[in-house]
Amino acid sequence: MLFALFGLGNPGKKYQTTRHNIGFLFLDYYAEKFGIPFVPGKGDYFFSAHRQGDREVLLVKPTTYMNLSGQSVRQVMEATGIAAERILVVYDDFQLPFGTLRFRKKGSDGGHNGIKSIIWQLQSDVFNRLRLGIGPPPEDSVVDFVLSPFDEVSLKQLETVFAAALDGVDAWMAKDINHAMNHYNKNVLE
Repeated sequence: MLFALFGLGNPGKKYQTTRHNIGFLFLDYYAEKFGIPFVPGKGDYFFSAHRQGDREVLLVKPTTYMNLSGQSVRQVMEATGIAAERILVVYDDFQLPFGTLRFRKKGSDGGHNGIKSIIWQLQSDVFNRLRLGIGPPPEDSVVDFVLSPFDEVSLKQLETVFAAALDGVDAWMAKDINHAMNHYNKNVLE
């Protein structure tokens, strides 16, 4: 059975370790765990694929910049025929405290331009998400905050966050999104 994880972020060295790129960073962590490289896809994305038992898992990083992420999601869904219930979009949420995981099965874009693009491209808000908390930002400069790099302490803590997120993703694939929500929606640093 095919599953696809879409990590949202901005391509390029300039954005590599920024908070807004936590989706990319999580997929890098995932790919490193399994020793699988990313290669260019037949669209606006890089991908990595591997088998886990009877599952085939695609890891996809759009190359369109955040605001056009939906193009890549649509391209992969059309190319593979994968159903929306077997995709998971992983992205940053500054309204959640750092270290918080939030699995969801549908909902609004919450002001996130990457999610807004996906909803527009799919003409639906029904797709699984994993929001990774990066907040709270200073009140006066949210944009500067999300586009700034993680500090060294936070980068080390991401190991704990990503390990828990990986367990949650495995639970989602093995059971369903409700199971992941019930068992993994929490702050893993508390």
